[in-house]
Amino acid sequence: VLIIEDNVAFLKIMKMRLEAAGYRVKTAQEGLEGFSLAQKGGFDLIILDLMLPGMDGHRICRLLKFDKKFRHIPVIILTSRDLDEDARLARQCGADAFIVKTTKFEVVLDVIERLLKKRESTECIAEPM
Repeated sequence: VLIIEDNVAFLKIMKMRLEAAGYRVKTAQEGLEGFSLAQKGGFDLIILDLMLPGMDGHRICRLLKFDKKFRHIPVIILTSRDLDEDARLARQCGADAFIVKTTKFEVVLDVIERLLKKRESTECIAEPM
């Protein structure tokens, strides 16, 4: 899992909780760094803040989702912005989920697990026998 988040305290908490749940986690604290890491590949899921220095989350999501090499990677927008406009833009950019940071971690974990299961079942169907 790649987490792109500029709030250091929140980033550490997310990383710690995901690792405790059994996930391997890489992090980036600014948009361009996160986008560069994402392009290197190897991630099953990306958790992305919207308000990032260097490149905002909407742009990162759009660039990944409109690139056939990365569009299969689920992207969760996890943001403190609770505006309908942000959720609408996230959908337009191809985000697989939009979650407000005040949501309980168990809910975030459930969304992660559902998206990973969905991706896994889609890949199994797409592979030739």
